Parts: sequence; structure tokens; C-alpha cells
Amino acid sequence: MKHLAIVLLLCAAAALSLAQTQPAASVSAKTDNASRTTKAMHYRLQGGGVKIDFQGTELMSSASGEAKVEGKKTNIEIEAKFQGLEEATKFGLESLTYVLWAVSPQGRAVNLGEVMLEHGNGRVKAFTDLQTFGMIVTAEPYFAVTQPGNTVVLENLAPEGEAIEAKYELVGRGTYSSTNTHIQDAIFGIDSRIPLELIEARNALRIAHIAAGDKYASSILARADQQLIQADDAYRQHQSRPAIEAAAKEAAETAEEARVMAVKQKAEEEARAEAAAREAKARADAEAEAKRRAEAEAARVQAEAAKAEAERMQQEAQKAAQEAARQKEEAEKATAEALAQRQALAAEAETARQAAAESEKEKQELRSRLLQQLNSILATRDTARGLIANMSDVLFKSGSYELFPGARERLAKISGVVLAYPGLHLEVEGHTDSIGSEEYNQSLSERRAQAVRDYLVQQGTAAGAIVARGLGMSEPVATNDTTEGRQQNRRVELILSGDAIGDASQENKAQIVPSKLQR
Repeated sequence: MKHLAIVLLLCAAAALSLAQTQPAASVSAKTDNASRTTKAMHYRLQGGGVKIDFQGTELMSSASGEAKVEGKKTNIEIEAKFQGLEEATKFGLESLTYVLWAVSPQGRAVNLGEVMLEHGNGRVKAFTDLQTFGMIVTAEPYFAVTQPGNTVVLENLAPEGEAIEAKYELVGRGTYSSTNTHIQDAIFGIDSRIPLELIEARNALRIAHIAAGDKYASSILARADQQLIQADDAYRQHQSRPAIEAAAKEAAETAEEARVMAVKQKAEEEARAEAAAREAKARADAEAEAKRRAEAEAARVQAEAAKAEAERMQQEAQKAAQEAARQKEEAEKATAEALAQRQALAAEAETARQAAAESEKEKQELRSRLLQQLNSILATRDTARGLIANMSDVLFKSGSYELFPGARERLAKISGVVLAYPGLHLEVEGHTDSIGSEEYNQSLSERRAQAVRDYLVQQGTAAGAIVARGLGMSEPVATNDTTEGRQQNRRVELILSGDAIGDASQENKAQIVPSKLQR
């Protein structure tokens, strides 16, 4: 099994195609979704072998390597070695391995295979049907990707005068990842014994789901999910390393097929939507033009009718003027009435606002008095959730949910205070430190919270107004690496809320007043 450091180094095996020498091609690229130029050469079938050097790019200038390219009878054989490779994860957690690519002068990139990495040294052996190509090495999320990402770490060199200009497209950063989805979430359970191929397969499935494979390539993605389950089963059943790797690689390849299909289908769907939008716009424009022409014709007819009636309108001009004066008077009267009504409504609104402010002030005064009373018993702070009183674990027997007499005395006082404020709601939350198992801490926190609730009910607090729950070690308030921090985390918190005490005021939020009785 590979160690976790090697797993996160992203090294994997890859297949490559080699040949002999003729012109070399340059391929150009930018950083995101752009083209890159590299050196390409022509290799002859059955033309003997040639050595090609590699140099690191600005992303990994310490890396280097060489490849032996030999023309066979029907294809080109490539055997490459690299030195000075750093962990692929330095480029982001979506990167798990390195892949060797062959790039044709037409810009077609072919995945030659995964670079098997060990202690900074990488190897890959592959075959290709291409005869003219350049070679690059990129950091990728898994070995089965079908287009190189923009993290190019190595490029081949070519003899002077033999270079061929070749451009290829790079996948922009983020295509194989999601800023809100960490790779740890997709491969949870990672440990030093998990093979890198299985990690890559899990990452490939994660990326295929992010690419909407469930929607656009559901059958292929379902097959990939099943293949990953089989690979995980093989790992859990301690099957042979080759069997696990083969199952994992099959799952990764199927996931990449689903991702590519999803990207294609989504692009086609968007193209259809754009075409439909253009067609709808054209129809709308045609309808608007027809409407404009109809309106113009109607305006012409109306103008002619207006001209014919000009004499009649002149005779009625005086009557119209009188009517206009009457309407103006009525409008001014309506305006005055509307202004008076607005002023009345504004006065009512101000009265209501003052009443609401007075009510809120009373609630805040009540809240402040309650906070002072609670602080005389237990350390209490005012938060957006309500007033939170904190009981440290020294009020319980060690590792137990049995209350000490001092704790019962304080809870009795708390109950007396609560009874004086009808309508309050209480939540009892138990918390522990991280010592012990999660199940043990969850059970202890639940029992301590329930013990506090039961005692408060015994003291007269309405059972329907109080709930209890345990949160175990899930919400620490301090580090669990020190004795003091663990003691702060072992606590029971009483949250008092209700409309009677309103929301926490800005000046009181997060206020903490230590209790004189707190030990």
C-alpha cells in the first residue's frame, strides 16, 4: 500500500506512444481555458530510437526528464523517466496525479498514461498511433482525464530547426473541482493503506457528479458508481493489489466517460436553449414591427378623423375649458384630502412605533433583570439565541450524570427565577470534551442534560416549557488539547428565551458575567 503522502503526491501509471525524429512542434497556452505552445517532432515507424529531453515549466522549474521514443512496426513506443517532481497536491487538492500527454500539431491531446511516482522520480511507458506530436506532463485529479488541465509542469525539448508549431487547448482551473466541495469529503475514510488508484476513482466519481452526470449521463454514472462500490469491496475484502487497482481504474474511466458525456449534453442543451431564445426574440421583433406598423396606420386614421372634427371641437372649446376648470378644482380638493389622510396615517404609524419601542424597552429591561438574577447563580451570557447559563462539569460526579448537592441548590434557584417570568422557554444542552469515544460522550451529554431537566421539572418548571438534548463533543468552546480547555468543554448550558424578554440588545450580545458561586 502507498503511504498517504504518496497518495496525495498524485502519481499514477500511464500509457504513452513514441516514435522517431523529424520536425518538432511548439504548442502555446495561457493560464485558464487557453492555448499553449510546445515542441512537436515527427517520428518514423521502424525508424529507430531517439532520446528527447524534458524541462520543467515555471510551475516546477526543478523537474526534468528524458524519454526514449522508438518507431515500431505499427506504432510508436515511448519510455519516459522524470526527476524532481514534487507532490501534485501543491497545485490544489483537486490534483492527485501526473499524466503524460501527446499533442498533435492540430492541437489534439492524447492521454498517454499516468506517471508512476516514487520519491520524486516518475516513470511511464506507452504506445501511440500518432507520428508527429509533442509531449507534456500535467497535474490532474485522476489518470483517466481526456483533456489536459492548465497545470503544465514539464515539456519536451526538440533539436534546433526541427520544431513544428502546435497549439492545444487547456482545461481551466476549476473544471475538475468545486470550490465548495473539498476532496476529503469525496474520499473520506482515507488512510495510509488505501491505494492511490482507489483515491483517484473516488475523486473521478466526485467530479462526474459535480459535472451534472446524474442528469446528463445517469446510466453511465450509475455504472461507474457500481464499479466504485466493487472496487471498495475488493479493498475491504483484502483482495490482491492488482485486482483492486484494476477495479478502481475501470470505475475512474467510466466516471470520466460520464463526465465527458454530461459536459457534451449540457453544452448541447444550452445551445438549444440559446437557439430557442434567438428564435423567440426574432418572433418578438417581428410581432413588434407588425404592431408598430398597425399603430402607425391607426394614428394616420385618427389624425384624419381629428382634422374632420376640428370645427366641432372648436365649437365645444368653451365647454371643455369650463369642464377642465371644474376637474382642476376637484383634483385640488382630492389632493388636499389625500395629504390630510397621509398625515393622519403618519401620526398613527408614529404612535404605533413609539408603542413598539416602549414594549421593546420593557422587554430589554426585563431581560437585563433576568440576566443579573441568573448571573448571581451561574455564569450567564446574553446571545441571539437567548440567555445562556453555563454549568461546568464540577457540578456532576466525574464521568457521571448525578448532580452534586451544590448543583441541585443552584438549579433550585434557577427554577425559582424562571417561575417568576411566565412564558419563558428553556433548552438544556449537554456538552463533553473529546476524551473517550463519540458514543460514550454523546450518551453522557444526553444523560446530564436530562438530569438537569428532570430536576428543574421537580422544582416546579413546566415540563412543556423545557427540552433537553445532548451534543456530545461536537461543539467545543475551547481547545481539547489542554486540561483547562477540556474542563471548559465539559458543561451543561441552559438557554432561556421567549417573547417576554425579546431579542438580545446589541450592547448585551455575547456579554459574559462570571458567577460568584461558580467554582
